[in-house]
Amino acid sequence: MSEVAVAVDDLVVEFSSDEGPVRAVDRVNLQLERGKILGLIGESGCGKTTVAHAMLNAVAEPGRIVRGRIHYAGHGDLLGMSEEAQRLFRWQHVSVVFQASQNTLNPLQRIEAQIRELARAHRISNPNALVGRAREICDRLRLDGRRMLDAYPHQLSGGMRQRVGIMLALLLQPEIILFDEPTTALDSLSQESVLRIIEEIHAKEGISGVFITHDLGIVAEVADVVAVMYAGRIVETAPTGTLFNAPRHPYSRALLNALPRLTGDPRAAKGLTGAPPKVVGEVAGCLFRERCRFQTAQCKMAEPVLTSVDADHRVACFKINEEDGRASV
Repeated sequence: MSEVAVAVDDLVVEFSSDEGPVRAVDRVNLQLERGKILGLIGESGCGKTTVAHAMLNAVAEPGRIVRGRIHYAGHGDLLGMSEEAQRLFRWQHVSVVFQASQNTLNPLQRIEAQIRELARAHRISNPNALVGRAREICDRLRLDGRRMLDAYPHQLSGGMRQRVGIMLALLLQPEIILFDEPTTALDSLSQESVLRIIEEIHAKEGISGVFITHDLGIVAEVADVVAVMYAGRIVETAPTGTLFNAPRHPYSRALLNALPRLTGDPRAAKGLTGAPPKVVGEVAGCLFRERCRFQTAQCKMAEPVLTSVDADHRVACFKINEEDGRASV
């Protein structure tokens, strides 16, 4: 059995609103194995980024973690640590690469000054050594380390800033990196470059990672296992090859059917009509039912739970064919 690097157990995150508490993440359970990359996919607004923020205990107000456990191997439950212990834990043991790194960089400071501030905040005794490591990482990321550290963020292109974000995520040598849609804001060439860098880092350093995106093509390239989210709930988990070749939840199949094809009839791609529901409080039943042509009375009355249908493959759907375990879609 592979070692679990981090386990998310029964995670519930809500945001206050005039209508009542909006449940952005609903009883999510995830496990990330050491040295693996977990792809977390779904439409915009399904709760992917909120899960990442919860894994750092950094959900911004008016959001709050209602319940759950974020257990990091060798460290315990992040939510049970003191605020100071959590602050030191972030970046040293788990770091994040955001969608738009320019939003996380101080526009008034050169990159080197921000590295020295990071050293001070994390009580690094030799900041000069950390600056040297930053230059080395930049060089590995195919950037001129000296030039990068002497620059202000606005002097760098989008692709450069994103690679600086990866450098900062690697700087304190964490065991886990959360990639929160790190290529969405980039052009296709920069996106390809960043993906290759992430793959190289994963292969050479064995870092565990959670890759959050709505781009299924990227997930197919970088992830070892995939979890599909819908309206705050996990509806399917499987190894990447299994998920793409034999998706079993109707929502997973709809996502794959919406992908444009390079060959064959381009009209074969079919968009999914409608939108995920706004979940206020606890809502009974399958949340996908209003968009699913296979809904039954049971789908309105009870919530399907994740059930093993094959080795390492779980799906939350009542429409499971008893003969081969596949969703009847």
